[in-house]
Amino acid sequence: MRAFSFRNIIIAALALCAVLFAVGWFTREDPADAPYLKILGGGFMFNYREAEIFYGFTAQVVRPLASGSIIEATFEDPAGGAPLVVSERVSTMTDRYALRTPPVRGVEAKKPYRVDIRVYDRAKTTLLWQEEHSYASQIADTVVPEKPLTIGPGYHRNPELDTRQ
Repeated sequence: MRAFSFRNIIIAALALCAVLFAVGWFTREDPADAPYLKILGGGFMFNYREAEIFYGFTAQVVRPLASGSIIEATFEDPAGGAPLVVSERVSTMTDRYALRTPPVRGVEAKKPYRVDIRVYDRAKTTLLWQEEHSYASQIADTVVPEKPLTIGPGYHRNPELDTRQ
């Protein structure tokens, strides 16, 4: 009797496959438990040349969403006004989305500003997922001038700021 017969090798291989399948099955992560979006990063952007400040985030779709679903972000207004709402529709062309505020003022250093992120169906009748984040700037908006330093695509000096007259 041979210890390594073809029949014994097949039985051992099938037993090994069954054990590996069982281990994989019990350690798997159910996709239904995963969030729809993964926030890749976010924060404040200061463009001193254009005299603009905005903040936002970049998100990646990690769980399938129907085309036309809506990603909506509600940003706290640093100036104390009404919340700023920005939304974008999901498309099949990309799985990464960047949502940002229009230009803002009143940013204080190290103060966290709240962002509520929601995902709706295409008709915006059903809330599919939501999450809350906050972003803080390391500097206040006092470093940004009131008027742009440059204008146009060539970054020409802003004539309103010309003091050589």
